[in-house]
Amino acid sequence: MQQTENTVVDSNLVSPSVKRGGKGLLILKNKFLLAIVAFLVWMFFFDRNDILSQFERVRHANALKKMEETKGLQIQDTRKELDLLKTNAQTIEKYAREKYLMKKDNEDLFIVPPVRNTK
Repeated sequence: MQQTENTVVDSNLVSPSVKRGGKGLLILKNKFLLAIVAFLVWMFFFDRNDILSQFERVRHANALKKMEETKGLQIQDTRKELDLLKTNAQTIEKYAREKYLMKKDNEDLFIVPPVRNTK
């Protein structure tokens, strides 16, 4: 038995790892903790479905959802324009003049390209 300040410690009751100086070796001897840490490291960094891949997939899915919304709006606009083209003769004429640069016999057509800012 050893006696330190106000405490009596029986050296037979203390585990060898505590005698050598701490919990560090005791933690490394715990098989369950080592298995859990190894599993978490494997899942977070080395697995095919690791955390970084999951974040990338979520980001890609969000981008696809935004693209789906914009395409849906484009489809709605195109359907409205098609409906107008099917029902209104003035709309057909306007569409032909704007998209295909068609003109009447007594008209001259001047095409002005848009000005681009090169700053």
